[in-house]
Amino acid sequence: MAQALILPMAAHVALTAFLYVLLTAARAPAIWGIGRLPNGSNPWAATEPRISANLSSQFEWPIFFHAACLILQLTHVSPAAVMLAWTFIGGRVLHSGVQILTRNVRLRGIVFTLNFLAGLALWVLVVWPAGTASAA
Repeated sequence: MAQALILPMAAHVALTAFLYVLLTAARAPAIWGIGRLPNGSNPWAATEPRISANLSSQFEWPIFFHAACLILQLTHVSPAAVMLAWTFIGGRVLHSGVQILTRNVRLRGIVFTLNFLAGLALWVLVVWPAGTASAA
């Protein structure tokens, strides 16, 4: 369990890097003319703002995920923390797919709630580690 929380953090970095590549590809027709349709339009024009918004969201709630993982990695990694970290990452991947590929805000909210609660639960483990007695 020495590096158990580093892998989900690296997975989030990989997701974010992938989104940067996707955004670059979506903007290529407008910026460089690469991939324009025969009429000169950008085939990604409708999707590009959703990719951009999703990329921005990778620097909001996930910051708290990374902070919790670092604290837990330095203090006490538990199987519950590892499960929650991977649940968070699964939720982020699903959230990206839903936000980029659909306009279903309700589904996106449900998926966001999944990774939000997983991140919040990681912070519960930071504040109240399992197996420690409270000082009363």
